[in-house]
Amino acid sequence: MKKRFHLNLTTTQTIMLSFLLAILMGSALLALPFSSADGQVMPYIDALFTATTSICVTGLVTVPTYSTWSAFGQIVILFLIQIGGLGVVTIMSGLMISLHRRIGIKDRMLIQDAFNLNTLSGMVKFIRKVLVGTFLVEGLGALFYMIVFVPEFGAKGIWISIFNSISAFCNAGMDIISESSLYEYVNNPLINIVTILLIVMGGIGYIVWWDVLHVLKKNRQQKLKCFSNLTLHSKIALAMTGILILAGTAAVFIFEYNNPLTIGGFTLFEKLQASLFQSVTTRTAGFATIPQENLTNASALVSLLLMFIGGSPVGTAGGIKTVTIAVLIVFAFATMNSKAEAELFHRTVSKQAVSKAVAVVSMAFIILCTSTLLLAAVTDADVLDIAYETVSAAATVGLTRSLTSELNTLGKIIIIVTMYLGRVGPISLMIALNTKKETKNIIKNPTEEISVG
Repeated sequence: MKKRFHLNLTTTQTIMLSFLLAILMGSALLALPFSSADGQVMPYIDALFTATTSICVTGLVTVPTYSTWSAFGQIVILFLIQIGGLGVVTIMSGLMISLHRRIGIKDRMLIQDAFNLNTLSGMVKFIRKVLVGTFLVEGLGALFYMIVFVPEFGAKGIWISIFNSISAFCNAGMDIISESSLYEYVNNPLINIVTILLIVMGGIGYIVWWDVLHVLKKNRQQKLKCFSNLTLHSKIALAMTGILILAGTAAVFIFEYNNPLTIGGFTLFEKLQASLFQSVTTRTAGFATIPQENLTNASALVSLLLMFIGGSPVGTAGGIKTVTIAVLIVFAFATMNSKAEAELFHRTVSKQAVSKAVAVVSMAFIILCTSTLLLAAVTDADVLDIAYETVSAAATVGLTRSLTSELNTLGKIIIIVTMYLGRVGPISLMIALNTKKETKNIIKNPTEEISVG
């Protein structure tokens, strides 16, 4: 009697494999003749690149989305973006719930790892809230977009509005309007506001949503005290998001104020609006209202930092996350002040959180440096443009200084791998590759002091 082959995968390996399979299936569909606008077979490397950037909600594209793909191809891309934003596990769990299938312990563990949650309880309710909340916000975003796009594009404006809303909420940054992203709408307040809100709502994280709504409902009479009643995670995510948006806006406004290639010729309000959008979109959305290659070096460096940090945990954004950088900063100051523990909002940050933050940043930095070095070796481009490309890919942002479309085959492969690693996360990668079982060391090695710093 033959033994059945059983692939014994951890939850992390299962999540990584599910994203990989989704990319391969998406690339196969996009490589079909009727996926392209001209009916010709798309080169597989471009189909693979597009599928990867969609699933990884990055937004970097080697071919224009609006003119290259047919209606079918665009539907495939949008479906991949939605899967990438919510996660394959969420989509599959949602289907099981809709079919009244039982969510078993293994499925709950998958959901727990996919959303980086601390408990296995309430998973079904959590998935329902995520799906309903996502479709509600995306639907509202589409309706507001239609105010501008339907009068401009007619019936096609409905499809453009739906596509843009899902892409913005999932922090994908892909659009089907033109090859120049949202340049034409740089001074349109409605498009700017709707896009910014969708990006922030997607990037702030689902657990912050529920925490804020719970606190508001519980403290209707004392709304001024709502922030103090939030969890530590929500406080950090909201505070860091606000600080980074304001700081980024101020930096871009100052460094681009007199730049005629970006906002130099705008009115004061238009300059503030464009600066705000640039600050928000770098927190891993990928839409652009001003050409990234025309930014001053100072603004480009600020954008690189904001892209690297990204959004908040348990959301649709990438990067090392706001909570991670906050933990590292307070830990660094605690060490400099000879404090044994780091504190935030009068709460002690656990050593486990600090260790994980250090690991996340370290692995992200290694991936980023390796990707930048490899791309520099195969691409004859300015080093700032290369760094912009790799940080954008690793943090799943999607902003480019017009380098993506110029990449050769090796360059495309490097960015594809970087986008995938950025989407699954550096820690998930290390856990997935670690096949050794945990063992308890009875004998410990001696400790010896070393000089650091």
